[in-house]
Amino acid sequence: MSKILKLLFALFTLAVLSACAPPRLDFKGTAIDDDSMGGSFTLTDFHGQPRSLDAYKGKVLALFFGYTHCPDVCPTTMLEYATVMKQLGADADKVQVVFVSVDPERDTPKVLAGYVPYFDKRFMGLTGTLEQVEKVKKQYKVVAQKVPTPGGGYSVDHSSGSYLLDKEGKLRVFEAYGTPAASLAYDIKQLLR
Repeated sequence: MSKILKLLFALFTLAVLSACAPPRLDFKGTAIDDDSMGGSFTLTDFHGQPRSLDAYKGKVLALFFGYTHCPDVCPTTMLEYATVMKQLGADADKVQVVFVSVDPERDTPKVLAGYVPYFDKRFMGLTGTLEQVEKVKKQYKVVAQKVPTPGGGYSVDHSSGSYLLDKEGKLRVFEAYGTPAASLAYDIKQLLR
């Protein structure tokens, strides 16, 4: 075979292999390629029923860890995701936002039912026992710690970012707190392709 034919064959083979490769995704957030993080889990939803992340396979999942008494980070993030859902239009039906409480002592299913749907009635809130929530926090490398407040109460210092999982339930992107809705929507659209 001549050098030109070998070169053409090599270019043709490269083109075919490139066409078969999955499209490269370009995220605004931080891409995660760590199989030791993430995974499915089952907690109690705000209807009092067991809910597994596997129930959302086929949708892009936005996962946020917080608590209902949070004065700033949690409501701000939930409002950003509510804005994202509006920006996505019809594609919003292919996305599920899940709020996981890091304060299961106060965030009962009833409390979550009064909080989470306030931002968007399609959003889901999950809670569980302290042991269940601790296990999930470890899966996603989430840090949360009670901080006593004057008068005998407490707040919870916690990781403030959110995660995006693809339609197969694989953890793909970390979104830092304060990421604008337009950037969140962009990354979700990447995962919807």
